Amino acid sequence: MEKVQVEILGLSASPTAGGAYALLLKEVYGNRRLPIIIGSFEAQAIALEIEGIKPPRPLTHDLLKIFVDNLSSTVTEIIIDELRDNTFYAKIVLEVASMQNPIDSRPSDAIALAVRTEAPIFVSEDVMQSAGFEPSDEDEEILKNDDLEDVVPAKPKIKETKLATLQNQLREAIEKEDYERAAKLRDQINKMSASNN
Repeated sequence: MEKVQVEILGLSASPTAGGAYALLLKEVYGNRRLPIIIGSFEAQAIALEIEGIKPPRPLTHDLLKIFVDNLSSTVTEIIIDELRDNTFYAKIVLEVASMQNPIDSRPSDAIALAVRTEAPIFVSEDVMQSAGFEPSDEDEEILKNDDLEDVVPAKPKIKETKLATLQNQLREAIEKEDYERAAKLRDQINKMSASNN
């Protein structure tokens, strides 16, 4: 199977997909893009890892990474290898004792694991030809303009996720009556909110 390496270009809310997110992948050695609609949980898991935010307890994808590490395994690559009935299919290629084992996965889960294990992400050439596109000059300008809400590069959009995480931590601190930590979190939230205005 011919495949192309991709990287995460952006992550944004998709107004047409009812609370889902659009994950935009970019060909590493080319200009093609591949948009994939993913759920909000997976989008948050990807965003938190890209931003380097560690939740107080492991999320599902963190737990998967812990399993992989504790079993002396390695995620060698992620491959989005099929598009059938408008649904993307992926494989997580796991190496255990010098043997490679492809595991069926949703692309969103595979990518969330890939960002945690620093595994390369690939798309089969067939899928890229079927669902990928080459951006026009106008599309490139939109991607460079940070004040547009529709298409935002991954890092800046993650600020909202960080704010939501801090607000959850504040709520938990108040519930645990840890008022000193709650005050620090409140100050962080106020500082972030002020910098957004």
